[in-house]
Amino acid sequence: MTEIENKLPTATPLRPKKRAILVGASSGIGAALAHRLADEGFQVALLARRAEMLEKLTNEINSKHGETRVIHYIHDVTDYKSVPELLKKIISDLGGLDTFIYNAGVAISVGLKSYDFEKDRKMMEINLLGALAWLNPVGELFQNMKSGQIVGISSVAGERGRVGSPAYNTSKAALTTYLEAYRNRLTRYGVNVLTVKPGYVRTDMIKNVENPFWAIPAEQAAKDIFKAMQKRKQEIYTAARWRWVMFIIRNIPSFLFRKLTF
Repeated sequence: MTEIENKLPTATPLRPKKRAILVGASSGIGAALAHRLADEGFQVALLARRAEMLEKLTNEINSKHGETRVIHYIHDVTDYKSVPELLKKIISDLGGLDTFIYNAGVAISVGLKSYDFEKDRKMMEINLLGALAWLNPVGELFQNMKSGQIVGISSVAGERGRVGSPAYNTSKAALTTYLEAYRNRLTRYGVNVLTVKPGYVRTDMIKNVENPFWAIPAEQAAKDIFKAMQKRKQEIYTAARWRWVMFIIRNIPSFLFRKLTF
């Protein structure tokens, strides 16, 4: 362990610590969630592949609080085989685990008339397979503990197959279904599974989108997510108004929906 990891405050019966793993933490919603969790007294393990950004975020949060509240690990979610041992190490470093959040995801532009398997594969590997690699051992752990909370960041994009983003839509639709199945499996063991469906959030992911509809700051999304975690909700949209937008979009007949170009 590094020097900063050794400074994590020790939990005691009189000063219990909530402990979380946040995968995909270096920017956007992940970074905003890292701040929110630390502000609320969590000890958090932050995982991402961009080392410089992750270290900067870690130092920023710990300096803000005057103590170590977050520790970080460089991790590429497509390195599936490393997950079981890394999970054990993190739980040991944190002294336990109460909450797991999977936020890693990419949206790679392909184009309305283009087909690119390599881009599609990368989105599926990060958005879906990376989630499965983590959620399987975490789900088993929480099932045995008969407690815990799992949060998966999906997207409103997973609710219909849009012409502009077939693979991205598919990866998020599959993640949403997987989280629902996990919820149905784990709820009987006292484990809560929350599916988050953001609309447009002002992050690097939408930097090439012209006039994104109802875009919100990452901090607002993090606030909505944490509030839903506290209430142990099963599904939220952020911003909340997207629930009604997607209700309409889900019910547009296919012969009309296929004429749209978004």
